[in-house]
Amino acid sequence: MKKIFLLIFAFFVLGLAGYFAFIYYVPFSEGYRSGELIKFSNKGVLVKTWEGEISQGISGAQIFTFSVEDGEQEVIKKLIELQGKYVKLTYKERYATFFWLGDTKYFIQEVVEEESPHFGN
Repeated sequence: MKKIFLLIFAFFVLGLAGYFAFIYYVPFSEGYRSGELIKFSNKGVLVKTWEGEISQGISGAQIFTFSVEDGEQEVIKKLIELQGKYVKLTYKERYATFFWLGDTKYFIQEVVEEESPHFGN
């Protein structure tokens, strides 16, 4: 009986570890988005996460929300500096997220300032 309990417990732990590894390391998609950086903040009560938004149109009708992991300090610094500017974001979309990583499934890997197609910089 003890052996069966240990096997079930080991199977459960390995399954849980496999699920977490799959969600974290296997991207659903990777891509680029460009727009005006309209919001970037460190929010949360128990766990602080970096969240942001870019506007992909003149009227702000298309908003792309994203998260940045705490380990991406260079990306965080660039996003803080580029607030209100037109940027190009490189992102990785995951199948799901964990509350301690961010609110969205889109995680920014790189940010570059670009010239706005709507207004001259």
